[in-house]
Order: sequence, then C-alpha cells, then structure tokens
Amino acid sequence: MWNQHSYHAEGRPGSLIIVPTPIGNLEDMTFRAIQQLKEADLIACEDTRQTKKLCNHFDIPTPLVSYHEHNKMKSGEKLLGQLQNGDTIALVSDAGMPGISDPGYELVKQCVENQIPVIPLPGANAALPSLVSSGLPTDHFYFYGFLPRDKKTRKEELDYLASVRDTVILYESPHRIKETLKDLAVVFGADRKVSINRELTKKYEEIIRGNLEELRQWSEKEQIRGEFCLIIEGTGEIAQETDQWWLMLSIVEHIDHYINEENMSSKAAIKQVAVDRGLPKREVYQMYHVQ
Repeated sequence: MWNQHSYHAEGRPGSLIIVPTPIGNLEDMTFRAIQQLKEADLIACEDTRQTKKLCNHFDIPTPLVSYHEHNKMKSGEKLLGQLQNGDTIALVSDAGMPGISDPGYELVKQCVENQIPVIPLPGANAALPSLVSSGLPTDHFYFYGFLPRDKKTRKEELDYLASVRDTVILYESPHRIKETLKDLAVVFGADRKVSINRELTKKYEEIIRGNLEELRQWSEKEQIRGEFCLIIEGTGEIAQETDQWWLMLSIVEHIDHYINEENMSSKAAIKQVAVDRGLPKREVYQMYHVQ
C-alpha cells in the first residue's frame, strides 16, 4: 500500500503534473495550470508545435518534449527516468484532459508502479460540458470515447452500448460523424434522443439536439466541420426478473452462451454479461479468465 499526499507532492522534484489545456477558448486555461507549466522542468506534449503556441501565449519558457500515441513507450521510458532523477514533468495533450482519449495512461501507470507522485489538475474537457448541456440524465453516465474503426469490433461495441442503461458519451471526428450517426440510428433505434456538441468553447460552438434519425438527416445536409461530442440517451431500463433467463447459469456458462449461441467474441460476451447482471466488467472478466 502506498499513500500519496498530493498537496505536499505538488511542485516537489520527481512529480508528474497532469495539466488540462483549453479545447478551444484560451481563457479556459487556469492560473494554476499556467503556474505549474512555468515551474516544471519539462513539458511532455502530443505535438510540440501546438503546445508551443500555448506556451508563447502565456509566456511559458519551459522546454517541450514529444510524447504521443506513436512514441509513448520509448518516450515514456525516458520520461520515467527523468522523473526518477528528480525532474518535475508536466503532461499535456493538444487539447483537454491528458489520458482521456489522449495519451497519458501508460505514463501515469508507470509512475504509480514506481511510487512517483502524480498530481492531477482540474480543467477543460469536452465530455462533461457536453453532458450537462444536453438535457439528458446526468446522474449516471457511461464515457466511451472514440469507437473502433474495425467494422466487426465496431458493431460489437455498438451492440453493447445500445444496451447501456445510462447516458452514453462518444467522441467522433468530422470525417466519420455521418457514418457513426447512421450506424447509431440502426443499432440504437431512430427514436433514441441525442445531443451533439461541436466546436465547443470556440466562436462557432453549436449544440444540436433531436433523435438519432433527425441528426442523421442533419449530417447528410450539413457541411461537417469540427470535432464532435455525442451525448446519447440510455435505455433507462433495468432488466426485469422475467427477462433474466440466465439466472440458473454460472457467469462462465452465461458468457459461453453468448460466444457459442450468439457468435460473440469473448470480449463482447463479457461486456454483455456485465450489463445483464449489473456487475463491473472487470469483475466478470476476472471470473471468466481466472478459473
């Protein structure tokens, strides 16, 4: 057991500081975030050119180093060594919260495993402002991020998400939004409510609300620009006891049923069993694989 006291660790040599950056409007940068970037020995960022613009705007002289999806293993090992040698490193992404549909998780995991303090700063991200402005339930929600590109895996994930009881949050790029809305209308049902946010916090910020079929039609007529955050209505349903055909099955038998009878992959079957039984996916995974 290792108990990190974040308040005392902040600014201490050998700390990783997670710093959110604006997703559009530079005024969303916090005073604390600017100060931490100035005091750090190094800023690890996705695109040094993008972060350089931010640093120039706020007069931040700290050196930059590249840390992105394609070099995160090699760069992460080097950053870990610098942290172990006492450097304070600020981790940023191009926009928003590092680690949320952006690089960062692996480096944070390495720091935790090596008992290096990880200090998270609150700040800008796209998911929560989109959620709270959607008009859909906010008491419980399921953040998914970007859908996979592989068609088979994508279909499996959509089938799973369509059964989620709570509000679902997706990210999507402008060149894939039409295809995604079409798929969602088919798998989730045309009447499922959805709110789309694009260009959030920017000059041409827009929120479009309706059902999936209405927004599918909108996407066919609209000139698509900007990154999107989709907030989709959940089923709002809890399985009734009469629908719990699996009650006499063990979790392993339940998963095997979906694999053998429904031709699901083991990953999709585990997710579906977790939904059926109202259990954490990780718990179902462990029960299935640790036998």
